Amino acid sequence: MKTAVQIDKDFVSLRPASEIMKLSRLGSFHQSKLSFLRSFIREFKDWNFQTELFNLDKNGYGEIVYSLSSGSKSYSLICFANHLKDSERSDRVIAKKWDSSFVLFDGIPTQEDIQRLKNNVPLQEKGRTTTQELALSRANKSVRTFEHVVQFLSEGKQPDKNILSKVGYLYRTTAVYGSGKFGLADRFRIADRKELQGPFRLEMMLVYFVRKFTVDQVNHIAKEKNPAQAVMLDDDIARNLGIGNSTGLGMAPFIVNHPTLLHQWIVAREKALQIVRSVKLVSTEERNIFQKYLNQSINNIETWTTDSEYQTNKNNQLREDLNSFQKYFSTKSINDHFWNEVYLWSSQNLRDEGIEFIVSLMMEPYGNLVEPLCNEMSINEDEHFTIEGSRKAGEVKDIIENRYEWLIPVDFQKQENISNFWYYSKNKQEPRLSNRFEEDGSENELPLAIARDIKKLYQEISQVDQESTIAEFLLSHQDLRYVVRRVFMSEKFPYSEIQDNTIADTIIPIDMLRLKLSYFGAVKFDPKSDLWLRITMYQGAPLAHEMKFSDDSWPYKSLL
Repeated sequence: MKTAVQIDKDFVSLRPASEIMKLSRLGSFHQSKLSFLRSFIREFKDWNFQTELFNLDKNGYGEIVYSLSSGSKSYSLICFANHLKDSERSDRVIAKKWDSSFVLFDGIPTQEDIQRLKNNVPLQEKGRTTTQELALSRANKSVRTFEHVVQFLSEGKQPDKNILSKVGYLYRTTAVYGSGKFGLADRFRIADRKELQGPFRLEMMLVYFVRKFTVDQVNHIAKEKNPAQAVMLDDDIARNLGIGNSTGLGMAPFIVNHPTLLHQWIVAREKALQIVRSVKLVSTEERNIFQKYLNQSINNIETWTTDSEYQTNKNNQLREDLNSFQKYFSTKSINDHFWNEVYLWSSQNLRDEGIEFIVSLMMEPYGNLVEPLCNEMSINEDEHFTIEGSRKAGEVKDIIENRYEWLIPVDFQKQENISNFWYYSKNKQEPRLSNRFEEDGSENELPLAIARDIKKLYQEISQVDQESTIAEFLLSHQDLRYVVRRVFMSEKFPYSEIQDNTIADTIIPIDMLRLKLSYFGAVKFDPKSDLWLRITMYQGAPLAHEMKFSDDSWPYKSLL
């Protein structure tokens, strides 16, 4: 019987927001036990996975329906695979056609449901769904790897692992939508379902289903191509193929527009680190678990490929840091508060990427302590949007000086500090970022320049009677109402604000994307510019027929 872990309460504090809420640090986060796709696997591992319909022609076009069921509850993914010319294939959000489209259905669909959705889902923006549909996505083949796998399987051979390990997937999604878009069910309709309490649980379910579809499709096409010789894709290879994703700026404003939710995500990770650092007695088994995942990680990083000079430098720095850490860790003996010493050494000797990678690894031996924090990562944001009008102006000024100290010296009259603006594109209503001094449209700027607007609030509120109420202040400063609300939120939620200027000429938008994607559980970050990147999800995850028997170590397993 395993001995209970002894935690020295209040041994260490949470890391301060001033240390970790800079984009350079947030953009260095990695997947962990708290990542949403890992918590999805743990939540649904005892559900029953079924293929309800398999209707593909010899070329792999048609429909497939999968389901996850437990008792009277069921969720289904309806997959539509279509013929697509190479000239029509694009990862851009403005694309109008895709190799495959998917919709997550509440329950088991009837044939009438499937036909209705077949007429609408492949159209995406031009189609319409109903409240019985929960999420929607589209995806394109990674043509080179897809055709390589089909060709080899049809010849009775397994595909080349070296080729597959460099890409890591057969398909990549270009968007996953939910929460009312296209007529999909609004979040409140399923908010009381226990199995969906984790953030983005529906989206993680959809992507897991899509991964199953990609393997079934290549197996089917190979068999149709050469029935006598074809073999099925080996489970060890299939398990280590995930789903790719192309992510652009549409994801970036989310973390600005949901400050209290961002706090919940960050504080859960900080609590996890605090707990592990506070473990007094560490067993040899716990140390060995960490060592195993460290070894596997160093091996996995060798398969991370990118053409981005920025990401190449980050990957090289991470390799250097982990090799340096390995030398330190391999000679370190176990003593009281072992993990705290490990963290302190990392924080003093590694760069941002290396520090946060070690933070993720430190959680691995302590699933029973860390995983319950996943239940704290959602929040009813509406409860925290009330402005207390009776509060004094001086109180707001004090909060800004305490929570936003970093922005007070920033001069927003200087061009370099206001060079960018965020806006919605006219055609796709997707967020974009442009230079206000080189392009038109800044009059349509979105309220995402939080630092600039809070500095304006600070300047205005410093000039009024500090004993006057905030209600009185807002009578003549209606334009600052939303900023006052954010300041009050930051008082209760210290990790709710990014401590960087999101419109400065130094902004690296993909740091915002990486932050969110790390919580999803993405790996293999591959920026294509500073505005969009590709990633991989579920690589190494148990296959559908293995979910019941899987452990939680799969993110560290490698194809090679």
